[in-house]
Amino acid sequence: MEEKQRIIQELVPGKQITLAHIIANPDSVLYEKLGLNPAVEYSKSAIGVLTVSPAETAIIIADIALKSSGVELGFVDRFSGSVIVTGTVSEVEAAEQAILRYTEETLGYTVCRMTRT
Repeated sequence: MEEKQRIIQELVPGKQITLAHIIANPDSVLYEKLGLNPAVEYSKSAIGVLTVSPAETAIIIADIALKSSGVELGFVDRFSGSVIVTGTVSEVEAAEQAILRYTEETLGYTVCRMTRT
């Protein structure tokens, strides 16, 4: 008789930012699909997308984004670790740089490099 193996899998998230991306000059339909108000947001020229773990850190990085530049908060999910900000390209870039610097230097997180399309 063959013995059955039992495998237990669990997620052990590290302290990390896995995505810090800037979408420059997005089409207005992207604002709509993300649930952002295109009439208000389309006057802005960039969308910033970040993901972080542990997910609760999304609250902290949203606060840093708002305090570091003139970005608007589009979305924060403390359960998935997703944050979306909107603003000019320079505002979004400044917010993401501040987030990456703070989480790496102060919180000891591993951070990815910022990317842009």
